[in-house]
Amino acid sequence: MAIIMITDTSDAWLDEITDIEQVEVRDYLTNQRWSKRSGVRVYNLCQSYAYKKLGYYVSLLAEARGQRAFPTVRTIQDLRRNTAMRLIPDELQEIINTSFAPIASDEFTLSVYFGRNTAKRYDRLSRALFNLFQAPLLRFDFKRRGKWSLKSIKAIGTAEVPESHRSFVAESAILHFRTGKQPSSRKATFRFDMAILHNPKEGDLAPSDQSALKKMIKAASHVGINAELITHDDSARLLEFDALFIRETTAINHHTYRMARRAEHEGLVVIDDPISILRCTNKVFLAELLQKNRVPVPETVVLHKDNWQTVITELGFPCVLKSPESAFSLGVVKVNDEQELREHLKKLFTESELIIAQQYMRTDYDWRIGIMDNRGLFACKYHMARGHWQIAHHRENQSTRWGRYETVPIELAPRKVVHAAMKAASLIGDGLYGVDVKQSDNNAYVIEVNDNPNLDSGVEDAILRDELYRRIMESFLHRIERKKMHHS
Repeated sequence: MAIIMITDTSDAWLDEITDIEQVEVRDYLTNQRWSKRSGVRVYNLCQSYAYKKLGYYVSLLAEARGQRAFPTVRTIQDLRRNTAMRLIPDELQEIINTSFAPIASDEFTLSVYFGRNTAKRYDRLSRALFNLFQAPLLRFDFKRRGKWSLKSIKAIGTAEVPESHRSFVAESAILHFRTGKQPSSRKATFRFDMAILHNPKEGDLAPSDQSALKKMIKAASHVGINAELITHDDSARLLEFDALFIRETTAINHHTYRMARRAEHEGLVVIDDPISILRCTNKVFLAELLQKNRVPVPETVVLHKDNWQTVITELGFPCVLKSPESAFSLGVVKVNDEQELREHLKKLFTESELIIAQQYMRTDYDWRIGIMDNRGLFACKYHMARGHWQIAHHRENQSTRWGRYETVPIELAPRKVVHAAMKAASLIGDGLYGVDVKQSDNNAYVIEVNDNPNLDSGVEDAILRDELYRRIMESFLHRIERKKMHHS
């Protein structure tokens, strides 16, 4: 994707930002060659973003032309109205309090230039703020009343950069533009760009291992997509890409969901899309959705503090309790009697007002049916961990023990299992899903639909091998092409 920088000043310090084409603002706004170009990322470094000023019109027309402005008009408006203040997640608040703990004053102003501050000790905070409030030049005002809180945010123009900061701004811009930049000869062979979000710290709980991630990048290149691994720290770079493929465990109150929403809003093809994350990561929603649409599921009860005893009369023991946002068998417990029920519910109700209770169905394995574009991709048997009732045995202060797996051609998987999985996935969307199904007495029961299914080398790809990743990347390609055609 071509990158240009729009300026409305002849200040010499901006010439220090090298390797990026600089375009004078009136040329960009009125010259037909810019209105006809697609695949352009526009860095708006005008002196002011005020309504109806030139800087405002740069971002506005870039959006109308199907180009990507940085900042977007929406960001400019949100920052002006301070509606963006509501976006502060808990983990960022912790970074704010930690960063400013040594400061004696009760007020502090932090300038963030392309994700950096002139004081290195604020690097982590500056990067986090830049990832959340995406504009090249930002100014944050904080106040302390017991704890530090953010009082105002402003996307500033170049005219508001102090003289003493200007060389640092140029240096920060150069570093930002060079991050992840590919040689032009290589990029020219690709039609589109994809970001694959992963988290190296997830270890064996990551939805894809390193070998699978490499296979994805290779498969993407074969269909004309330049795929690049990114982490949460790179979220400010989202506008460089045409697609986002999330290969990190998703959750609602989490950066994965925020990145999915931002990417979708900016016109990227996103898997997992935010609606799928919303629908799949909450077991209460899933239970209601599946039962309402008559998808076969184990006997299920939604519990709150006043009806918890219905478990005893409606399900009996043993039964399974699930925290609404449980994943990888974490937050899922089996209870064998009323005492265990009381103990576990006491803890679970501190985390959520509603809890899922389900009939316990003993099986040697769970089916996992992989689905994309409402078509079957793979079928796996996930066997229970040795000596345990789940496929993953999480042991305190020890590594997780997993059961063995057995992958079969999806055409050979039981028809009832595949049919139940397809029906469940279709209620969520047309993205990439892994549906867990139990088979008992010749019947199939959907346990859950996962928006972020495992794709590990040698497991889910054991039958299709590289073809599995090629099919996924072809789906991305077709989605990107449709979106580009729609906006052309």
